[in-house]
Amino acid sequence: MRLAKVITITGIVQGVGFRPFVYNLAREQGLGGWVRNDTAGVTLWVEGPSPALAVFERTLATGAPVQAVVFEIAARAVEPRGLEEFEIRKSAEQADQFVPISPEVATCADCVRELFDPADRRYRYSFINCTNCGPRFTIVEDIPYDRPLTTMAPFAMCAQCRAEYDDPGNRRFHAQPNACPVCGPRLELLDQSGNPVPCADVVGAVIERLRQGRIVAIKGLGGYHLACDAQNDKAVKTLRARKFREHKPFALMVADVQAARALGDVDPAGEALLSGTVRPIVLLRRRPDAPVSEAVAPGQMDLGVMLPYTPLHHVLLAEAGMILVMTSGNISDEPIAFRDDEALRRLNGLADYFLVHDRRIHIRTDDSVVRVVADKPLVLRRSRGYAPHPLILPFEFKAPILACGAELKNTFCLTRKRFAFLSHHIGDLENLETIEAFEQGIAHFQRIFNTTPACLAHDHHPEYLATKYALARDDIPRIGVQHHHAHIVGCMGENNVTAPVIGVAFDGTGYGDDGHIWGGEFLVCDDRDYRRAAHLQYVPLPGGAKAIKEPWRMAAVYLHKVFGDGMWDLPLAFVRDLDRARWRLIARMIQQQVNTPQTSSAGRLFDAVSALTGICREAFYEGQAAVELEMAAGDDDRVYEFDSRSEAGKTVVLPDAVIEGIVADLIEGESRGVIAARFHNTVAALIASQCDQLRRETGITTVALSGGCFQNMRLTRRVLALLTANGFSVLTHRHVPPNDGGLSLGQAIVANRRLDTSILNS
Repeated sequence: MRLAKVITITGIVQGVGFRPFVYNLAREQGLGGWVRNDTAGVTLWVEGPSPALAVFERTLATGAPVQAVVFEIAARAVEPRGLEEFEIRKSAEQADQFVPISPEVATCADCVRELFDPADRRYRYSFINCTNCGPRFTIVEDIPYDRPLTTMAPFAMCAQCRAEYDDPGNRRFHAQPNACPVCGPRLELLDQSGNPVPCADVVGAVIERLRQGRIVAIKGLGGYHLACDAQNDKAVKTLRARKFREHKPFALMVADVQAARALGDVDPAGEALLSGTVRPIVLLRRRPDAPVSEAVAPGQMDLGVMLPYTPLHHVLLAEAGMILVMTSGNISDEPIAFRDDEALRRLNGLADYFLVHDRRIHIRTDDSVVRVVADKPLVLRRSRGYAPHPLILPFEFKAPILACGAELKNTFCLTRKRFAFLSHHIGDLENLETIEAFEQGIAHFQRIFNTTPACLAHDHHPEYLATKYALARDDIPRIGVQHHHAHIVGCMGENNVTAPVIGVAFDGTGYGDDGHIWGGEFLVCDDRDYRRAAHLQYVPLPGGAKAIKEPWRMAAVYLHKVFGDGMWDLPLAFVRDLDRARWRLIARMIQQQVNTPQTSSAGRLFDAVSALTGICREAFYEGQAAVELEMAAGDDDRVYEFDSRSEAGKTVVLPDAVIEGIVADLIEGESRGVIAARFHNTVAALIASQCDQLRRETGITTVALSGGCFQNMRLTRRVLALLTANGFSVLTHRHVPPNDGGLSLGQAIVANRRLDTSILNS
């Protein structure tokens, strides 16, 4: 019996070799019909004998190309047309459809082999790619994903490349960035003024300058990196000075996993991340003999390491035989430079030379950052290689929602049907360039996913620029979502949980419903509403944001809270070094409530302990004091005492006894490492204790952990161990950052639950 079917495949199925896979499968089974890309995904007509058609459908579901991500396969029977041959047809557009775009894919093994084969016509060609690898999201301007709608459009393929592109049996069939040295993008080396530097071998000339200690701005997939020799102390310090980045660690790039092992501890999960198709920056515990300048990551026990993910990186690292600093091409707090003219303007004075190429980057995308916790990856910055891959939720959104995210580590989230498209890392919305990147990113997502939001979700903080953006859009409904509720719901969402949970949201700053700054929160919540069941006790935040940059202020606040003026009698180095005149001014600010909001922030408690123990009195990047406190922690199992009391139906966790215990240890001469360990133990214990109390009150046995404090591997591991041993089911982040980079997902889910569809239809 001869049958025919029309089959539609949705998912990441364009630019990943899906049509040649279908074509070759149909021909193997002797089937007729056609396949094409369209704005729904991949659509095909297939007909032939019933047994062959059955084999075709089974293999379609199980044997898709490695880079494809199939969301759904829908088939319907149709009348056969007598088609004997199978063909690949041109792309077609359909109204109101969309196709998820593939993230960038690291250079595949086949292309790497060709890259280093002197007999291959693409030998050392910095833009080699195929259907299984290469640029995707950063070069796509519109859908469907075809070459004319990418930044490869200006490059007309030569006869050989065109033959590969048109041959369904070739792995470069319809690889949209396909090119070679004859017809494709080219490298050029420029000096600081943007003038070409004559050289027969551009990569060789760059390597020579890196060996001389020069700093080179290198154009990559999603923007520019600033590169220098990581073993040249002078070069690294020069880069720090030029970039105005005194303390924050630099990322490193090495040639292979073996070179990574010389820098840090690489477990199986870390190796999979380093050598996989995404190739993020992976945080590795630093080896004592790591052969890099101390200035690469001052005060850190971890190094951020990545492997080459473009052909240019592969050639550069293989031939240089160096460890390279590879940090974002920007001045601190600015977005990464990605346009050539912008790079020459903004990075002038930072870089000595510019390694550029003539393939335009359409959308800037930073490197992703991942660390391994409990043998599983935890994404800390979700960007290149992950975005714009959607999260698929167990429900359908009532309408498209744009969630605007937070002020720091901003991402936005655009939803459609069951999909939540979390954006690439935008950064801190603190300057015009980042706001423009935010707005450009939103416009790009709306275009490539053919989606116009019917509702906006935003944080409650009135001064967040993302909130101001939402409030200025008075043409559609807007829904405000409390910061920490969004954190917890984001964690629930990526774990496909909608039932009530005990949410532990520990971070630095979030606007509370009472107008105070929250950050040490225990919520009882679902994906619509929440109750603040417990929190850390409020303390003053003298100077507001100034106290975040000067952790010594929080240490002094806690000391004065516990000991009053008797703090001056404590035989502590911190007290001895404290400027009494400055403290008197701050004390007056607190007394008169001038620029001194109240905060329950766990992040500020970490800051206080870091400063009190002499680890970090002044922070030069966000979270520095807490990071260095974690790095300093040694081996010890003791827990400081802590207490709580009931206030207005909520439990307030009191830190006084913790501070008293730390002070006693300091007076006894206990080491920083032991005190840092005991403090981490104590925070984990008070979290477990409070969750146990809330379980008794509510019967809820699931805990969700979110917020920037759970980037802390030591804290997260200990909390997980305590809660699991106590019979809790624990939800943690894996695919979405626990910091504010994951906030927009939670905002979108909460807004969806609260959205009144009658408003949309009015």
